[in-house]
Amino acid sequence: MTESVTTPRVLAVANQKGGVGKTTTAINLGTALAAIGEKVLIVDLDPQGNASTGMGIDRKSRKLSTFDVMLGEAEIREIVLPTAVPRLDLAPSTMDLLGVEMEIAGDKNRAFRLRDALRRLAEDGGEPYTYVLVDCPPSFNILTINSLAAAAAILVPLQCEFFALEGLSQLLRTVEQVRSTLNPDLTIQGVVLTMFDARNNLSGQVVADVRQYLGDKVFDTIIPRNVRVSEAPSHGKPVLLYDLNCSGSQAYLKLASEIIQRERKLRAA
Repeated sequence: MTESVTTPRVLAVANQKGGVGKTTTAINLGTALAAIGEKVLIVDLDPQGNASTGMGIDRKSRKLSTFDVMLGEAEIREIVLPTAVPRLDLAPSTMDLLGVEMEIAGDKNRAFRLRDALRRLAEDGGEPYTYVLVDCPPSFNILTINSLAAAAAILVPLQCEFFALEGLSQLLRTVEQVRSTLNPDLTIQGVVLTMFDARNNLSGQVVADVRQYLGDKVFDTIIPRNVRVSEAPSHGKPVLLYDLNCSGSQAYLKLASEIIQRERKLRAA
């Protein structure tokens, strides 16, 4: 009898616009999911490596990285590093990723390098992950394409600012393009509103506009603008380790619970 393979739920944390809280959401959501019992892997696919740094993984520790995986020179299990958070591992990034596009340009399957590596990870007999969060670069390049081709769904952090909807429209077009060409099963897991400032009338208007535009695709949980969230990465910690009781930490715990609830509804449907 063949043993069943636990296939992780792969979520691409993506937005083509920078500065929207994408990496902050990836590391803190990953931490929150691990805190409520999930086994989580964060795949840092951004050459800046901010998810790796934000989880306390210094550059000297990154002997192998997602660059080696994308080139087919290492398996994900070989590059994974433990973090200070129980049940949360990280596949680190290095600046070498900037050269990936040129390295794999001639491969007709270049858009599926990450998908195939994650499938091998699920089948390698090691401890299975229940969630894989892929932190994407803030651009639409071969790394983002690989993330969306590998993902079951996309999680979109969206800053509560004036141009939010304009950037969102562009991203939704990208998702449709990927769905029609590379990954017909790709869905939008949800939009996470970030950096909400209750003192700013514009933030409230953006929330109302996005909810009107996307309805229940927008998570109920809103991540507030919070100084502790901003400080945590400089200490190499997710905010849940840096200050569990701050409003940002509590918001990410609520978001993790909301995601789990949505997942259960999807499986039950």
